[in-house]
Amino acid sequence: MKVVLEHVTKRFPNRDKKIKTEVTAVNDISFEIPDGKLIGLLGPSGCGKSTTLYMICGLQKLTEGRIYFGEEDVSDLSPENRGVGLVFQNYALYPHMTVKQNIMFPLENLKGDDKLTKDEMLERTYKVAKLVQIDELLERKPSELSGGQQQRVAIARALVKMPRVLLLDEPLSNLDARLRLQTREEIRRIQRETNITTVFVTHDQEEAMSISDQIVVMKLGVVQQMGVPQEVYNNPANLFVAKFLGTPPVNVFRGEVKGGALYIADERICNTPGISDRAVYVGIRPEGFIYSPNGVLTCDFQNVEVMGGAISIVSSHKESENAIIRATVMDDVKIPEGAATVKFDIKPNKLYVFDRETEERLYF
Repeated sequence: MKVVLEHVTKRFPNRDKKIKTEVTAVNDISFEIPDGKLIGLLGPSGCGKSTTLYMICGLQKLTEGRIYFGEEDVSDLSPENRGVGLVFQNYALYPHMTVKQNIMFPLENLKGDDKLTKDEMLERTYKVAKLVQIDELLERKPSELSGGQQQRVAIARALVKMPRVLLLDEPLSNLDARLRLQTREEIRRIQRETNITTVFVTHDQEEAMSISDQIVVMKLGVVQQMGVPQEVYNNPANLFVAKFLGTPPVNVFRGEVKGGALYIADERICNTPGISDRAVYVGIRPEGFIYSPNGVLTCDFQNVEVMGGAISIVSSHKESENAIIRATVMDDVKIPEGAATVKFDIKPNKLYVFDRETEERLYF
């Protein structure tokens, strides 16, 4: 089921009743979620990603704009009539019910033509329980399950209704690191097997990039960029996107374009045809550095961090926005003993230039 958001805006009354100005949580966003794809809504806390999810499912009413499922305008439909499955951050399982009863519960409330027989409800329950690999836990209570197992029950309960769209609101945030990795892989497997259009909300860029077909990066209620995760990582539209994606983070320098060339301090880094003279920010991914004794950029050497098949050269620079600079290079690189500085060449496809004032990407 394709989902389309057209100029969607959500404003809330100000908490201070003396202030009549409303608070804009989501500001005129438009994008399309392709049929059968998993989309990650990504951004820092307060960026509007959960509000967007709740507007898609109908828990929040739109202030402006329209939402379509396929060709159907669902903007004014109640949540129960939209055909969505929602998984909350805190699982929201009924503690007095067994796993089987929790999964079956949404089916017991179906009415009219959608009403199912007891056997049909049991068949669906067993089917989704097997899909999420909890079919051996059906008689247990939620308190007898691990966090990861409870999350699978919540996903099964959302899937049992055979929703047109599956919505996941930070479903992994309550799990430890190992369970988080395992469960996100399971979510991806389940989505591929069911082919249900899925929206996954998270503030964790690693989660979003690892399982999403596309990501939507948001800031202050505005979509900053949408695309295939690796493409967004490799070609950020602005400084915010560049800084938000990547571990270790992008290294940001204060620079200047003069006479068709990019300078950091007094060192000429590369040619920048088409960019007029101005103050800029320069973003360099950690993997974009090439250690070279005659390199174009000189940094103050601090130490080397070993990372298995690669090493991270840790340094600093007076024009760096980061406290430290991390350059990821192969482990056969040897820094001369007692070196005070290190020099690097820069891979052109890992260097980005942004206007100092607007922070928008400048292409050359």
